[in-house]
Order: sequence, then C-alpha cells, then structure tokens
Amino acid sequence: MDKLAKILDAASFAAKKHTNQKRKGSDGQPYINHPLEVASLLTNVGDVNDVDIIVAGLLHDTVEDCGVSYEEIEERFGKTVAGYVTEVTDDKSLPKAERKRLQVEHAPHLSHGAKQIKLADKISNIRDVTENPPADWSIERRREYVDWGEKVVDGLRGANTALETRFDEVVDTARREINR
Repeated sequence: MDKLAKILDAASFAAKKHTNQKRKGSDGQPYINHPLEVASLLTNVGDVNDVDIIVAGLLHDTVEDCGVSYEEIEERFGKTVAGYVTEVTDDKSLPKAERKRLQVEHAPHLSHGAKQIKLADKISNIRDVTENPPADWSIERRREYVDWGEKVVDGLRGANTALETRFDEVVDTARREINR
C-alpha cells in the first residue's frame, strides 16, 4: 500500500469507528474532527512526514474509545502504527485521576513518534477546552485541564519544536480566554 493510500485508509477507518461519537464541546462536533486535526497538526505544523506517525495520529483514540484491538490495528496498519497507538492509549479500566497521573509519568518515556502524536493531541484538546468547552465544565475545571496538559507536555519537550511552540501559543491563548 502506498503512503497516501495508507493515510486515507486510516482516515476512513477512524471515521467509521468514531461514527456515532461527538466531541464533549457544547456544539457537539463529530468526533472524527479531532483525529483529523491531530494528523493535520502533525503534518502542517510539526512537518512530520513519517506515514506511520500520521496514521497513528488518525487512529490514536480508536482503541480507547471505540473498542478496536491493537491486533486489528497491527494487522491492517502494521506493527509500528500499533505500537504508537499502544503508547498513547489510556487504560480505561483505571480511574480518571490515575489515568491522568500516568500520562504525566509516562510522557518522558514515550518514543519520539508517540511524543509527537501526544503533542498534537494536547494542542487539539486544549484548543477545544478554550474555544468550545463542554457545557458542564466550570472555569476552574478548564484551568485545571490546561495545567495538567502542561505537565504532560513538559515530559514531551524535545520531540518537535514547532509543535511545542504551537502548544505554548495555545496555552497562552487558553489562559487569556479562560481568565476573562
């Protein structure tokens, strides 16, 4: 399978798996917008041209949110992609506070590719918490999310300067907007 075909196959796969999901934001955007944004950030901001990283960016939430197995990803998209997805997937059997703690703890130990995916994911998520927060999230909860995102990204530093710079810009905007 050529590179473009693999990326489009992953986008189609992710779209099908996320079909019935919406983002938590008050405007209820289709969930697929998030993995597409992650892939776009990787390529257009981070200048990532490694197809496996881009594909894993598209698929990064399919195991966690859609019940897709690592084996299914490995069979269809290869061992490297499955490895990246494994690295960035939270264990949903754990309590939320523990999952968040583990993201901070594990961030410095991720592979270079997984760090870039995680950076793009955090940019997208913090942008959403700023521009389109869930209706039931208080200002304090939004601030706490941004603070936690910074702790995760502290462990990712050195992976992609352009993504890190964009993350810092998004955090600065978030702090201004949330504190208004």
